[in-house]
Amino acid sequence: MIEHVVCFKLKKGESVEKAKEVLLSMKGKVPMLKGIKVGVDELGSARSYDILLSVILEDFKALEDYQVDSYHVSVVKAHMHSVVESSVSVDFKI
Repeated sequence: MIEHVVCFKLKKGESVEKAKEVLLSMKGKVPMLKGIKVGVDELGSARSYDILLSVILEDFKALEDYQVDSYHVSVVKAHMHSVVESSVSVDFKI
């Protein structure tokens, strides 16, 4: 199993709740997802990111498929790219 984690820093004035809603909308629409969690930062420190996405996938092939999934690309990536200032990610075996 693979865990794919992305931390997003939103542009000033963008809604973290809308971003959370969009990220969670993948549940049931992106078939290769085995699990999904979204967390919103509570501290707001200078080094904090605003929101975190964690998805569980079967293997690295599923991660490749996830990256080009039509719903993920057309809805989620489209929205997130329009509201994100920066992001970091990590992918690891679990």
